[in-house]
Amino acid sequence: MHFGDLQMRTVRTDLLDVGYVEVGDPSGRAIVLLHGFPYDIRAYSEVSGILGPKGFRVLIPYLRGFGQTRFLSRETIRSGEQSSLGLDLIAFLDAMKIERAILGGYDWGGRAACIAAALHPERVAGLVSGGGYNIQRIAGTANPLPPETEQRYWYQYYFHGERGRNGLETYRRELCRLLWRQWSPGWAFDDSTFERSAESFDNPDFVSVVVHSYRHRFGLVDGDPRYERTALALEALPPVTVPTIVVEGAMDGVTPRGSYDHLDLKFTGAFERRVFERAGHNMPQESPQEFAEAILTLAKGTRH
Repeated sequence: MHFGDLQMRTVRTDLLDVGYVEVGDPSGRAIVLLHGFPYDIRAYSEVSGILGPKGFRVLIPYLRGFGQTRFLSRETIRSGEQSSLGLDLIAFLDAMKIERAILGGYDWGGRAACIAAALHPERVAGLVSGGGYNIQRIAGTANPLPPETEQRYWYQYYFHGERGRNGLETYRRELCRLLWRQWSPGWAFDDSTFERSAESFDNPDFVSVVVHSYRHRFGLVDGDPRYERTALALEALPPVTVPTIVVEGAMDGVTPRGSYDHLDLKFTGAFERRVFERAGHNMPQESPQEFAEAILTLAKGTRH
């Protein structure tokens, strides 16, 4: 399925006009799928093509700073902090009048889904989380990691300075394509596949949101005051109590297999871990059948 064949829809929350696509039965059980950086909703084109015909209502929104999602006010801080992503998701569910949904996500989208599941479990029937428990404790980011791990995060440190901001502004396609190659070394994507997603990086707030995200997570900039209470709650690394399947790409070049294993105890409900042997970081686009099967497993084992 190519999303170019579908009508882009928008829904208004308190802060955003959220662009999204919808696949499947409008009266079906809701599944919300969330992309990461530097990707977009097309990561789920094949996953949604598997789930939609099975009677589900599949919704795939653009995160803030990507694609057709726009801020309503010029005054709103272009925050990319983890709290903003999690609460954007809850606001999206509210705007769509969805009481409970199965969530699937990876990278930024996995973080948003984990936050929603941890802080608002009554809204989440089940969770497929790329990598694992990826809620961040900002107070701990000053502690160094082994050099082999640190070097994978070069792009984050690049964005800490104005040279990096200017680099992303000037070379956003080249930089994002480099990350695709480094993070998914076994994925032979073609030019058209990348370009369809790269259009989403032309969002006028893309650079500001991305830079704020990677500066805030290291405590280099303040967050939006509206998220202060949520940020404090996340510092405690709250448990995820909903049924969860963690998925990993065996060829992930940025967060290798096992990177989050030490946090598995944070999943206190039904829990399973699956490894996609042929996938890198962009799991739903590289291994759509396996990602869809994880969603279907949760759907069979959880109530509406």
